[in-house]
Amino acid sequence: MADAWTTLLVTNDQLEAEMIKDVLESGDIPVVLRSAKVSPYPVNIGKMGEIKVLIRETDREAAEEVLRKFREASEEPQEDEPQS
Repeated sequence: MADAWTTLLVTNDQLEAEMIKDVLESGDIPVVLRSAKVSPYPVNIGKMGEIKVLIRETDREAAEEVLRKFREASEEPQEDEPQS
């Protein structure tokens, strides 16, 4: 059962889920997004609004590392941004 899919994280934001999927796939980690949303009725209440980011259990460590590096890079101030 080494190839079992597992939930890496849960979000309520479709854009965030797509960004995380893109980041993980750029690190050669297969990703599946699973949601109970029905597209004509965009309900974001409780479990109906959740989007699960699924990865293979064997990729968990690599996925967490890719996300950690991405978050660290996005938190660093850019050269053209004023320092506070």
